[in-house]
Amino acid sequence: MSPNKPRPTKSKLQKKHLMTGNEAIGEGAVRAGCALYAGYPITPQNELTAFMSYRMKEKKKIFIQSESEIAAISMVFGASAVGKRAMTSSSSPGISLKQEGISYLAGCRLPGVIVNVMRGGPGLGNISPSQADYFQAVKGGGHGDYHIIVLAPASVEESMSLTMLAFDLSDAYRVPAMILTDGILGQMMEPVEISKFQFKTTGFIKKPWALTGAKGRKPQVIKSLWLKPGALEGFNIKLQQTYKKIKEKETRQETLYCNDAELIVIAYGSVSRTAKAAVRVLRSKGKRVGLLRPITLWPFPERAIRRYAKKTKKFLTVEMSAGQMVDDVRLAVDGKAKVSFYGRMGGGIPSQSEIEKAIKKALSS
Repeated sequence: MSPNKPRPTKSKLQKKHLMTGNEAIGEGAVRAGCALYAGYPITPQNELTAFMSYRMKEKKKIFIQSESEIAAISMVFGASAVGKRAMTSSSSPGISLKQEGISYLAGCRLPGVIVNVMRGGPGLGNISPSQADYFQAVKGGGHGDYHIIVLAPASVEESMSLTMLAFDLSDAYRVPAMILTDGILGQMMEPVEISKFQFKTTGFIKKPWALTGAKGRKPQVIKSLWLKPGALEGFNIKLQQTYKKIKEKETRQETLYCNDAELIVIAYGSVSRTAKAAVRVLRSKGKRVGLLRPITLWPFPERAIRRYAKKTKKFLTVEMSAGQMVDDVRLAVDGKAKVSFYGRMGGGIPSQSEIEKAIKKALSS
């Protein structure tokens, strides 16, 4: 859908609609009650910014094309501080520029949704899809001991549903949340059953910590600066307690053929679709292989992987990177099974035949 073509009206968005992944993220944000979107153009996420430029206006909400990526994340900070749902989006180099602001959100316990439509790197790289921002997303790309919730869709419709979930989880735990997708999912088009996604009541929960004016009550303070001895450590301890709760309650994954698998393929996002096709083909040929797709990259589904590692002795991680998620797979397996890796870098996309070949190699090793 080009920004220059007529856009669907609200009434037309109630039934099944053909959308790009970027547009689905935007519609999910609108339906989750996003009050402010601030973004700055960069390929391959520009369709999201264009989509929000008119949908936010239709909902009488705020759209801002900011002067920079740093300004955009700062605007999310300000809107969140007064209790509003806010979102920004960018692609890999732009997300790097937002990292200081994301650390400040975490340090102030402010919710907010960040979308990264990944592209090839490092540096400016290219505009081809990539998954090389995994470390940046799940290990805390800014400074300090913090985590953000990271959700990885594998379809256009899931791009919408996980965006809505990101707002809910971010508000519930007062932790920033990220949608980590890529140029394939961002720009591909699939039908979405729009009517399934209604506003969620959690979009309107009370936020007693918000800066809404101190008339009739004590002033609120939102800060990330703790100078008294021991104060910052105490705050960090509380943060870690929150992260522990998230890990216990919010881990999500999809599994296929894992119960009797000799080898389990682990892949996320767009690559998981190709991996799933490869697994199905090899299953039809008598190979006992399965697939585990992490939906939450943080918290990572380590307990599920550890459980399968008790009887499955081989794992293969497939990524569009030099190997990043594979480190978390190895930690989860904890030496109880062999972990192999296959990846493509710099915008390279693993084909189904390449993944099938990598599975066969891992099975025979």
